[in-house]
Amino acid sequence: MTQKELGIRIGMDQSSASSRMNHYEKDRHTPDIQTLQRMADELGVPLNYFFCENTESAELACLISRLSTEEKQKLIEQLNK
Repeated sequence: MTQKELGIRIGMDQSSASSRMNHYEKDRHTPDIQTLQRMADELGVPLNYFFCENTESAELACLISRLSTEEKQKLIEQLNK
């Protein structure tokens, strides 16, 4: 999916979607939390994905978000051992 397509899918105007998304990607502007949430929803990732410091953390965030509440609790218990 292109930057423009993502921008349009999350509700940006077609004429500015590409440039706005490019500014976010290049760190020229920071999207507000609502925009980040719409991006996360469209991309199928959790919101915290955008705040991960490395690829491993991002992958873990995605995997954990797919777990049930019980599975998350079990993981927490295992990691706290």
